[in-house]
Amino acid sequence: MCVSTGHPSRLATALSQPGLSGSCVGITISIPEPLASSLKAWRASFGDPMAAVVPPHITLITTTPAHDWAATIEHVRAVAQEQRPFEVRLRSTGSFRPASPVVFLKLVQGFDECVELHSRLQKGPLERDLEFPFHPHVTVAHDVSDAGMDAAVEELNGFEAAFDVGSMGLYEHVPSGLWKLREELHFGEDADRPQTTSY
Repeated sequence: MCVSTGHPSRLATALSQPGLSGSCVGITISIPEPLASSLKAWRASFGDPMAAVVPPHITLITTTPAHDWAATIEHVRAVAQEQRPFEVRLRSTGSFRPASPVVFLKLVQGFDECVELHSRLQKGPLERDLEFPFHPHVTVAHDVSDAGMDAAVEELNGFEAAFDVGSMGLYEHVPSGLWKLREELHFGEDADRPQTTSY
Protein backbone atom coordinates (compact mmCIF):
# COMPACT_ATOMS: atom_id res chain seq x y z
CA MET A 1 0.00 0.00 0.00
CA CYS A 2 1.34 3.42 -0.94
CA VAL A 3 1.52 6.41 1.37
CA SER A 4 0.37 9.88 0.38
CA THR A 5 2.98 12.64 0.42
CA GLY A 6 0.38 15.14 1.66
CA HIS A 7 0.28 16.96 -1.70
CA PRO A 8 -1.53 15.55 -4.76
CA SER A 9 1.21 16.17 -7.29
CA ARG A 10 4.77 16.34 -5.96
CA LEU A 11 6.33 15.91 -9.38
CA ALA A 12 10.08 15.38 -9.54
CA THR A 13 12.76 13.13 -10.97
CA ALA A 14 12.84 9.64 -9.47
CA LEU A 15 14.03 6.15 -10.33
CA SER A 16 11.66 3.23 -10.19
CA GLN A 17 10.34 0.20 -12.06
CA PRO A 18 6.94 0.98 -13.63
CA GLY A 19 3.78 -0.77 -12.50
CA LEU A 20 4.88 -1.99 -9.09
CA SER A 21 2.20 -3.86 -7.19
CA GLY A 22 0.46 -1.64 -4.67
CA SER A 23 1.76 1.59 -6.17
CA CYS A 24 -0.23 4.81 -6.39
CA VAL A 25 -1.07 6.99 -9.33
CA GLY A 26 -1.93 10.64 -9.88
CA ILE A 27 -3.27 12.29 -13.03
CA THR A 28 -2.72 15.96 -13.84
CA ILE A 29 -3.05 18.60 -16.54
CA SER A 30 0.21 20.51 -16.98
CA ILE A 31 0.25 24.29 -17.32
CA PRO A 32 2.10 25.32 -20.52
CA GLU A 33 4.95 27.79 -20.82
CA PRO A 34 5.43 30.68 -20.43
CA LEU A 35 2.47 30.69 -18.02
CA ALA A 36 3.97 27.87 -15.94
CA SER A 37 7.15 29.83 -15.20
CA SER A 38 5.14 32.90 -14.22
CA LEU A 39 3.00 30.91 -11.80
CA LYS A 40 6.08 29.21 -10.36
CA ALA A 41 7.62 32.62 -9.66
CA TRP A 42 4.43 33.88 -8.03
CA ARG A 43 4.21 30.80 -5.82
CA ALA A 44 7.82 31.20 -4.72
CA SER A 45 7.20 34.87 -3.92
CA PHE A 46 4.53 33.87 -1.40
CA GLY A 47 7.07 31.74 0.52
CA ASP A 48 5.97 28.33 -0.77
CA PRO A 49 9.02 25.99 -0.84
CA MET A 50 7.15 23.55 -3.11
CA ALA A 51 7.33 26.09 -5.93
CA ALA A 52 10.76 24.71 -6.80
CA VAL A 53 9.65 21.07 -7.16
CA VAL A 54 5.94 21.12 -8.04
CA PRO A 55 5.26 22.35 -11.58
CA PRO A 56 1.98 24.29 -11.91
CA HIS A 57 -0.85 21.91 -12.77
CA ILE A 58 -4.50 20.96 -12.38
CA THR A 59 -4.96 17.71 -10.47
CA LEU A 60 -7.53 15.34 -11.96
CA ILE A 61 -6.77 12.33 -9.75
CA THR A 62 -4.95 12.71 -6.47
CA THR A 63 -2.90 9.93 -4.81
CA THR A 64 -4.90 6.77 -5.59
CA PRO A 65 -3.86 3.12 -5.08
CA ALA A 66 -3.38 1.14 -8.30
CA HIS A 67 -3.33 -2.58 -7.56
CA ASP A 68 -3.51 -3.62 -11.22
CA TRP A 69 -1.24 -1.46 -13.37
CA ALA A 70 -2.33 -3.03 -16.68
CA ALA A 71 -6.00 -2.41 -15.93
CA THR A 72 -5.26 1.09 -14.67
CA ILE A 73 -3.38 2.24 -17.76
CA GLU A 74 -5.95 0.63 -20.06
CA HIS A 75 -8.69 2.53 -18.23
CA VAL A 76 -6.86 5.88 -18.34
CA ARG A 77 -6.01 5.47 -22.03
CA ALA A 78 -9.65 4.73 -22.84
CA VAL A 79 -10.79 7.89 -21.04
CA ALA A 80 -8.18 9.97 -22.88
CA GLN A 81 -9.18 8.53 -26.24
CA GLU A 82 -12.79 9.62 -25.68
CA GLN A 83 -11.89 13.11 -24.46
CA ARG A 84 -11.84 16.14 -26.76
CA PRO A 85 -9.41 19.06 -26.25
CA PHE A 86 -10.84 22.03 -24.39
CA GLU A 87 -9.84 25.47 -23.15
CA VAL A 88 -9.08 26.45 -19.57
CA ARG A 89 -9.43 30.06 -18.46
CA LEU A 90 -8.06 31.10 -15.07
CA ARG A 91 -9.35 34.18 -13.30
CA SER A 92 -8.90 35.56 -9.80
CA THR A 93 -8.25 33.54 -6.64
CA GLY A 94 -10.05 31.32 -4.18
CA SER A 95 -9.07 29.53 -0.99
CA PHE A 96 -9.83 26.30 0.84
CA ARG A 97 -9.17 27.96 4.21
CA PRO A 98 -9.87 27.07 6.98
CA ALA A 99 -10.35 23.44 5.90
CA SER A 100 -7.00 23.41 4.07
CA PRO A 101 -4.19 26.03 3.86
CA VAL A 102 -4.41 26.52 0.09
CA VAL A 103 -4.88 29.55 -2.16
CA PHE A 104 -5.62 28.82 -5.81
CA LEU A 105 -6.53 30.29 -9.18
CA LYS A 106 -10.14 29.65 -10.21
CA LEU A 107 -11.14 27.89 -13.41
CA VAL A 108 -13.87 30.05 -14.94
CA GLN A 109 -13.74 27.97 -18.12
CA GLY A 110 -12.85 24.29 -18.36
CA PHE A 111 -14.13 23.61 -14.84
CA ASP A 112 -16.96 21.36 -16.01
CA GLU A 113 -14.69 19.48 -18.41
CA CYS A 114 -12.22 18.77 -15.58
CA VAL A 115 -15.01 17.61 -13.28
CA GLU A 116 -16.32 15.27 -15.97
CA LEU A 117 -12.82 13.94 -16.68
CA HIS A 118 -12.26 13.33 -12.98
CA SER A 119 -15.60 11.52 -12.72
CA ARG A 120 -14.73 9.17 -15.59
CA LEU A 121 -11.17 8.58 -14.39
CA GLN A 122 -12.13 7.83 -10.77
CA LYS A 123 -13.97 4.66 -11.79
CA GLY A 124 -13.03 1.04 -12.35
CA PRO A 125 -9.48 0.35 -11.09
CA LEU A 126 -9.19 3.91 -9.70
CA GLU A 127 -12.52 4.05 -7.90
CA ARG A 128 -12.36 5.22 -4.29
CA ASP A 129 -14.01 7.58 -1.80
CA LEU A 130 -12.47 11.04 -1.48
CA GLU A 131 -12.12 13.04 1.75
CA PHE A 132 -13.23 16.25 0.00
CA PRO A 133 -15.37 16.90 -3.09
CA PHE A 134 -13.32 17.32 -6.26
CA HIS A 135 -12.68 20.99 -7.12
CA PRO A 136 -10.33 21.65 -10.07
CA HIS A 137 -7.91 24.51 -9.43
CA VAL A 138 -4.30 25.69 -9.80
CA THR A 139 -2.52 26.05 -6.46
CA VAL A 140 -0.50 29.25 -5.96
CA ALA A 141 0.18 28.97 -2.21
CA HIS A 142 0.10 25.88 -0.01
CA ASP A 143 0.81 25.59 3.69
CA VAL A 144 2.52 28.98 3.96
CA SER A 145 2.05 31.74 6.52
CA ASP A 146 -1.26 33.59 6.79
CA ALA A 147 0.55 36.67 5.48
CA GLY A 148 1.76 34.70 2.46
CA MET A 149 -1.73 33.41 1.73
CA ASP A 150 -3.24 36.86 2.14
CA ALA A 151 -0.65 38.22 -0.30
CA ALA A 152 -1.49 35.50 -2.84
CA VAL A 153 -5.20 36.33 -2.64
CA GLU A 154 -4.60 40.07 -3.01
CA GLU A 155 -1.84 40.11 -5.63
CA LEU A 156 -3.47 37.58 -7.96
CA ASN A 157 -7.03 38.84 -7.51
CA GLY A 158 -6.97 40.41 -10.99
CA PHE A 159 -5.06 37.55 -12.63
CA GLU A 160 -6.42 36.10 -15.88
CA ALA A 161 -4.96 33.66 -18.40
CA ALA A 162 -6.14 30.98 -20.81
CA PHE A 163 -4.62 27.92 -22.47
CA ASP A 164 -5.68 24.90 -24.50
CA VAL A 165 -5.71 21.43 -22.93
CA GLY A 166 -5.03 18.48 -25.20
CA SER A 167 -3.50 15.88 -22.87
CA MET A 168 -3.08 14.68 -19.31
CA GLY A 169 -0.16 13.08 -17.51
CA LEU A 170 -0.30 9.73 -15.70
CA TYR A 171 2.13 9.68 -12.75
CA GLU A 172 3.31 6.87 -10.49
CA HIS A 173 4.16 7.46 -6.84
CA VAL A 174 7.59 5.86 -6.41
CA PRO A 175 9.24 4.48 -3.23
CA SER A 176 11.27 7.67 -2.70
CA GLY A 177 8.02 9.55 -2.09
CA LEU A 178 8.23 11.51 -5.33
CA TRP A 179 6.26 11.22 -8.57
CA LYS A 180 7.36 9.96 -12.01
CA LEU A 181 5.55 10.62 -15.27
CA ARG A 182 4.68 7.28 -16.85
CA GLU A 183 2.71 8.45 -19.84
CA GLU A 184 1.40 11.67 -21.38
CA LEU A 185 -1.98 10.78 -22.87
CA HIS A 186 -3.19 12.94 -25.73
CA PHE A 187 -6.93 13.39 -26.03
CA GLY A 188 -8.59 11.60 -28.93
CA GLU A 189 -5.54 9.48 -29.72
CA ASP A 190 -5.10 5.73 -29.42
CA ALA A 191 -2.04 5.08 -27.21
CA ASP A 192 -0.74 1.53 -27.48
CA ARG A 193 2.50 1.74 -25.52
CA PRO A 194 3.87 3.57 -22.45
CA GLN A 195 5.97 6.71 -22.84
CA THR A 196 8.01 6.93 -19.67
CA THR A 197 9.43 10.39 -18.97
CA SER A 198 11.15 11.91 -15.96
CA TYR A 199 11.02 15.45 -14.58
